[in-house]
Amino acid sequence: MNPETEYREGLEQLASNYKEILSLLGEDPTREGLEKTPMRVAKAMQVLTRGYGMDAHKVLTDALFKEDYSQMVIVKDIDFFSLCEHHMLPFYGKVHVAYIPNGYITGLSKIARVVDIFSHRLQVQERMTLQIKECIEQTLKPLGVMVVVEAKHMCMQMRGVEKQNSITTTSDFCGAFNQAKTRQEFMNLIHQ
Repeated sequence: MNPETEYREGLEQLASNYKEILSLLGEDPTREGLEKTPMRVAKAMQVLTRGYGMDAHKVLTDALFKEDYSQMVIVKDIDFFSLCEHHMLPFYGKVHVAYIPNGYITGLSKIARVVDIFSHRLQVQERMTLQIKECIEQTLKPLGVMVVVEAKHMCMQMRGVEKQNSITTTSDFCGAFNQAKTRQEFMNLIHQ
């Protein structure tokens, strides 16, 4: 599916609902500047939530290679954008992933694709962190996995407490990363 040209079922109904939302907000959805907005928003929402129709495990197994390498593999500074499920406002930042192979590796771009799949759903940062870690753990069965997510949340910047420079950091790990020394090595490498 090309997210910019192919859309999922329900697009017309979604656009109709956004037209109603514009009316409920006190706008005239028939005025020139808003006439095409309901469909634009419907298409944008389908793109921003395209992760629901994707299988992150399959992405990893499509590029699975037997390899006798058992040192840390790190893919850091993976940009992501997601929508907070509480206010449907964006949160965005960087994801850092490390895994220690146990006989199998995956294509490096596949780690970034896993991040994209889970971030393109209505999310909370904590769950997204866990989902990325669990997907890699269950699919690759490595000696260990660690995921760190650093993000800014528009729901904290635009509304509520309105704190512009706050960053939320979450992490999850398993296996070899249960050892403080291994976690510290990863943290040192991602902040170089």
